[in-house]
Amino acid sequence: MTAPAKRPSGQEGSFWKTKTLEEMSDGEWESLCDGCARCCLEKLEEEDSGEIYFTHVSCALLDSGLCACKDYENRSARVSDCVRLTPANVRTINWLPPSCAYRLVAEGRDLYWWHPLISGDPNTVHEAGVSVRGRVVGTEDEIPDAELEDHIVQWPTLLPRQARLKRRPKA
Repeated sequence: MTAPAKRPSGQEGSFWKTKTLEEMSDGEWESLCDGCARCCLEKLEEEDSGEIYFTHVSCALLDSGLCACKDYENRSARVSDCVRLTPANVRTINWLPPSCAYRLVAEGRDLYWWHPLISGDPNTVHEAGVSVRGRVVGTEDEIPDAELEDHIVQWPTLLPRQARLKRRPKA
């Protein structure tokens, strides 16, 4: 019995389809980030089950309007629990959102239409409703840890309908 033929993706010649995560240059690696900033949201882990819960509270260094770190180069020194994504850990981190390009590439999947490497536009991640823009209620410096349970949200683990489309919706 033969395996079913792999569907052509339209992304076959792209560096994320031709290189392993380990083979990517620093620039290629950085360009995989879609700028959604979902990974910059505070998360809670259920001690017994290990289940992860996202909040709509961000890291103190996140500029939630730009969906970018205010001090990217020094983030690890300034935020002790900041997790730097690497080829090794993106395969094992259980809290990466389902839309995360690092996760998708590690799984051999295509990027979505709204990813800047596909669309050519860094704003399509916001247009598709994937980013945290307009959804963060405060930072970890403003909201005490004891109140984080009151800020649990489901949307970071979900993809909005327009983000799941095969191509950019017509305006």
